[in-house]
Amino acid sequence: MNHDAYPDAYLRDILTSVRTIAVVGASPRPNRPSHGVMRFLQRHGYRAIPVNPLAGSAEILGERVYRSLAEIGEPIDMVDIFRRSELAGAVVDEAIAIGAKAVWMQLDVRDDAAAARAEAAGLKIVMDRCPAIEIPRLGIGPR
Repeated sequence: MNHDAYPDAYLRDILTSVRTIAVVGASPRPNRPSHGVMRFLQRHGYRAIPVNPLAGSAEILGERVYRSLAEIGEPIDMVDIFRRSELAGAVVDEAIAIGAKAVWMQLDVRDDAAAARAEAAGLKIVMDRCPAIEIPRLGIGPR
């Protein structure tokens, strides 16, 4: 997969096939991008589960906060990563371990080695994109 330019059909397939999204790096602070994207995903019918060991709160946007992907204890379709690029690889490895179907790295987040590991494990991967931008651009309505 060329991670510099994704076909619209590839992005649409991911965004229309997933239901449960773990938002790694979710913030309880409304002014943070991760909070806004999580809210956007919820309003579009996705179940967005916050993952952040440092969040300092029990819930974000009505969902229990988990310290890691492994703690969630239910199937996760996609992992949306709001972490610096150098930290993304460990999250990708967790996503592989829990059997996620896709990994989405947010704007300015890229780890080509982690992407290769995910693809080798059968996961779909997107880097340096935001689902809150792609969903309306692709004309995907609320679920």
